[in-house]
Amino acid sequence: MIGHTGHVSERDETKNQHPRVVVVYLLRDGAEGPEVLLGEKRRGLGTGRLVGPGGKREPGEAAVETAVREVAEEVGLRLDPADLEARGTLDYRFPYRPSWSQFSDVFVCRHWSGTPTASDELEPRWIPVDAVPYAAMWDDAKYWLPAVLDGGTVDARFTFAEDDATVAGFTGVGVGVDAP
Repeated sequence: MIGHTGHVSERDETKNQHPRVVVVYLLRDGAEGPEVLLGEKRRGLGTGRLVGPGGKREPGEAAVETAVREVAEEVGLRLDPADLEARGTLDYRFPYRPSWSQFSDVFVCRHWSGTPTASDELEPRWIPVDAVPYAAMWDDAKYWLPAVLDGGTVDARFTFAEDDATVAGFTGVGVGVDAP
């Protein structure tokens, strides 16, 4: 990033006014192929949509700490931070509803203990990776999640349209133009 003095500097995350969040995609080998744990959002931003477990980072909390805490709170699974695979970052911009804008760290995890259980946040269920219902998710997921579930990474910014539901544009790497 170019600083006000004209030289290249590191990104100062303390100056990012958007909330920091995480999302975790838990993967397992199902009877008919790989499956991902998604949940129907029961309250808050995205109510009714299918999402991966996750949520807001607490002050001073590292992204992996948030991932472990949020997965435990939302679906009752215990994760070891060492089992989290960082897969990238997403910068969500909602110009018509700025309070929804956020910056998300994306993780995949293949090892945990416990059985997924519903919470007041999510109603979890295993879904075959090749049958993820992207139309039931946030509109951006169809552009990057297939690659992440297939072992790829993402570093992208998505800008949402005036309806606060449709992607108006995106930039970055790990984003497919040919969404499912």
